[in-house]
Amino acid sequence: MATWQTARDELLLREKAHTREGDAIAAARRRLPMVEFDGSVKVVGPDGPVPFLDLFQGRDELLVYKHMWYDGAPHQGQCEGCTLSAWHIRDADYLNVRGVSFAVVTTGAWEEVAPFVEFMGYTQRWYSVRGLEEPAGGEMGAIASYLRDGDRVFLTYSSTDRGTEAFIGTFALLDMTPYGRGEAWQDSPDGWPEGRGPAWFWRSDADGKGGPGPTSRPVPQWGRPGATPEQTLGRQDACH
Repeated sequence: MATWQTARDELLLREKAHTREGDAIAAARRRLPMVEFDGSVKVVGPDGPVPFLDLFQGRDELLVYKHMWYDGAPHQGQCEGCTLSAWHIRDADYLNVRGVSFAVVTTGAWEEVAPFVEFMGYTQRWYSVRGLEEPAGGEMGAIASYLRDGDRVFLTYSSTDRGTEAFIGTFALLDMTPYGRGEAWQDSPDGWPEGRGPAWFWRSDADGKGGPGPTSRPVPQWGRPGATPEQTLGRQDACH
């Protein structure tokens, strides 16, 4: 135990430095220039076309997750990475009480998106931004932050690549476990189990075996009513 505690105390110094650097990065993020755009541009949700400004729900700040979409694909064929992110923030109460609204946008056509949202049981607000350019639409698979000043709307920040991990508490917890995420890119001690490819556990079959097999689904879907093994993802080669 004494040996462990000494090593743990040494690691704690690095963890604290990491936390302080994260605070400094957040401070720099708050000082980024902002991009004003037309908040009256229409997005499509359950109530039909509404201005992007409505996503704020009267609050001054807005976080958006930009969900990739496979046109024409069944539920099991939608993006497992975006499902991973969206599933981790199914409740925005703590954001709302702080004065921050949350919504999910996607390039999918609303007539396809609506049944998917119902199937997944999402309670967060979803909107189609099909055909819209940045900052309201554009590339998906990112977190975007917006500020409202009356009827003026500004893009303040947008993540890239692994920046979406801010939503995914599972990753932070896995990083505390002995085997981590179980992926081959990790730096692990000699003799540890060999890691697999990235994202291998984001899909599973009906028996819970992780991997992108022909009867797999994004993991959270197996708990949804009517979820059964399927033989095809029915999707194109790329998300939007």
